[in-house]
Amino acid sequence: MPNLAGQVVIVTGASAGIGEATARRLARGGAKVVITARRQDRLDALARELDPSGANFLPVAGDITSESDRRSLVDATLAKFGRIDALVNNAGYGTRGPVEIVPVELIRKNYETNIFSLIALTQRVIPTMRTQGGGCIVNIGSVAGRIARPLSSIYDSTKHALEALTDGLRGELKPFGIRVSLVRPGFIVTEFIDAANAASADVIANAGPYAPYYKGYHEGTTKLRAFAGQPDDIARLVEKALTSDDPAPRYNGPFHAKIFLFARWLLPRRVIGWMVRLKG
Repeated sequence: MPNLAGQVVIVTGASAGIGEATARRLARGGAKVVITARRQDRLDALARELDPSGANFLPVAGDITSESDRRSLVDATLAKFGRIDALVNNAGYGTRGPVEIVPVELIRKNYETNIFSLIALTQRVIPTMRTQGGGCIVNIGSVAGRIARPLSSIYDSTKHALEALTDGLRGELKPFGIRVSLVRPGFIVTEFIDAANAASADVIANAGPYAPYYKGYHEGTTKLRAFAGQPDDIARLVEKALTSDDPAPRYNGPFHAKIFLFARWLLPRRVIGWMVRLKG
């Protein structure tokens, strides 16, 4: 079974939430951690806290949607550590709003971050892993990739796309000893909801005929907070995938996520549709 000690792991979206919790857990396990996000101050603070010597921790500020920043991230990792053992594709955000009125440019932007940039960074690390004879890629998906919700169609569809991408990639890379898994978080207490609302503020403010339904959406989200897990619940699943010789194709958590996904498998589609319906 692979040991975290000495593994060089890149974690994207590491300035807060699941990415930060993952960096903390991997550092405790002895990994050499490379963290990236746009907020330099947060990355530097986390690096100073977890590894004051700087020997086993590398903060690289950048925008995951920038090709030059992705190249710099990989180059800096190889320059400092000489290898890449794992990539945790965590960076992402959500766009709120009904498909009818979300501007196409916002939809493209959400796909650029959640899918196309993830693919582009993955393409950059695969050659190194293949040359080394192995590695591990963990994509952070969502329960929403299996249970899509009204007013969250755009974000949920990016995570649905990630399901297929992860499965195809797993088969392609298995001959080279590169393991690929998907971690599906349920509702987790992070900055994600606030960030999604901020990114969709104009759409929400001009929802037109859909405005009455935002009340039902907000109420549903509020109720879910009672079941919310913590970022480390997901970091623990990432660690499990990275330390397994034969990781599972999917890791679901926390417990409510497993219940929702079991219900999605067990119950008729009409019932699932009723469960996530909007109320005005």
